[in-house]
Amino acid sequence: MSLDNIQLPSIVLQDLYKKTLVDLNNNKPAGTQIKKGSVSFLGDNEQNICIVVADENNLHLTDDLLNFLQGVLGACKLTMADIALVNTKKNNDITYEILQKELKAEVCLLFGVTPAQIHLPLTFPLYQIQKFNNQQYLAVLPLQQLQQDKAEKGKLWLCLKTIFNLG
Repeated sequence: MSLDNIQLPSIVLQDLYKKTLVDLNNNKPAGTQIKKGSVSFLGDNEQNICIVVADENNLHLTDDLLNFLQGVLGACKLTMADIALVNTKKNNDITYEILQKELKAEVCLLFGVTPAQIHLPLTFPLYQIQKFNNQQYLAVLPLQQLQQDKAEKGKLWLCLKTIFNLG
């Protein structure tokens, strides 16, 4: 007898699944793409944290990079529901002013995006937390490079601990 063909009686299945697997009361799944004004982003933006990337070939990110980003967010005790993931290559003429006005961004993490690309009127080096206009900015390497470089991940982690007050 093969394990592929086992049929369980309905009473056994009912006992196995006493709790629901799907929340039927949730009208909007977390992490859905939302369109507010002129900015297209992924996430619910509940914590006003904007993550800015530049990916020419994807709407937001590849599955692999999105999983990596979710791991970084998890380490910061955040989820996709807390952030707005914005791809500069799919949002024409995105600026820091638009991010502040439409997304109410308090923290902007720039992954492979320079301050000049979002028209910030100042420059600062990678891994330096910069406060400007009641916002915190952090520019770091692209996610592809961070994913493969342990030393760069460590630099990012030190900055994220400061920004999000992690122990």
